[in-house]
Amino acid sequence: MDITYFQTFREVAAHNSFTKAAYELGYAQSSVTMQIQKLEKLYEVKLFERYGKGLRLTNAGEELLRIAAQMLDLFQQSKERLNILEGGTLSIGTIDSLASYYLPSFIQNIRQKYPTMNIRLQPDHEPLIIGKVREGEFDIGLLFENKPSDSILRYLKIREEPLVLIANKNHPFSTLQTITLDHLAEVDWIMPEASCNYRIMLERVLRENNINYKVGLELGNPEAIKRCLMTGFGISLLPRITVLDEIQRGDIVVLPFAHQDIRLDLQLIIHPKKWISRVLKDFMELLH
Repeated sequence: MDITYFQTFREVAAHNSFTKAAYELGYAQSSVTMQIQKLEKLYEVKLFERYGKGLRLTNAGEELLRIAAQMLDLFQQSKERLNILEGGTLSIGTIDSLASYYLPSFIQNIRQKYPTMNIRLQPDHEPLIIGKVREGEFDIGLLFENKPSDSILRYLKIREEPLVLIANKNHPFSTLQTITLDHLAEVDWIMPEASCNYRIMLERVLRENNINYKVGLELGNPEAIKRCLMTGFGISLLPRITVLDEIQRGDIVVLPFAHQDIRLDLQLIIHPKKWISRVLKDFMELLH
């Protein structure tokens, strides 16, 4: 017997109506009727009787409802317990900046709730993360994107993440009231690696506006970029979350620059056919 039949039975009993139960469950009314008839045939009893314009449970129906409630509760418990025991690992693909500056507090929170779970946080390049989510190697991916780049996957926006133009507090630009694209010509840039999507976005805007820019240094992670900036060399564009501590300490300043085409969203990506375990559901809700 399909456990769904008992869920349907409970819904009909709650509403005293096949029509309302079908609406709540998203079923055709004929499907609800068929499921109740199969239960009645299995138990060889009548579960509902007509009462005016509605329905009410028979004595047998009331007894089955009490038992069904226990069965459904046990079924839910079994799914959650077996998920923790069987799954064992929540695999998250992300980029270095999110692994270092955004995710640690969320991971600590979910580990407190599920202490036996193994959380595998795997920093990688954006295209590889997308591919591994598509192939099922990662449960989810977390990226900075401003539009979906893979039509197969689901993209869930967590929030907009500001990109900030930053420099040493003694940089000549730190005294300017406004910085335009023209100011960015011929200055020394410290850029993240070429595959970084916010570098790609920045360079596209500079090229489209005929701004000649010079990459003085290319570094693989935000921490290295910040260290170089604090020596007084160059400017850079980074997600704000990666430089909050240095800004608060005054080691780095945010330059007064903004452009409508230089913005990113923090996106969670997941395969549409991915089964959402209790752990994964709770983690996704935490992020939101």
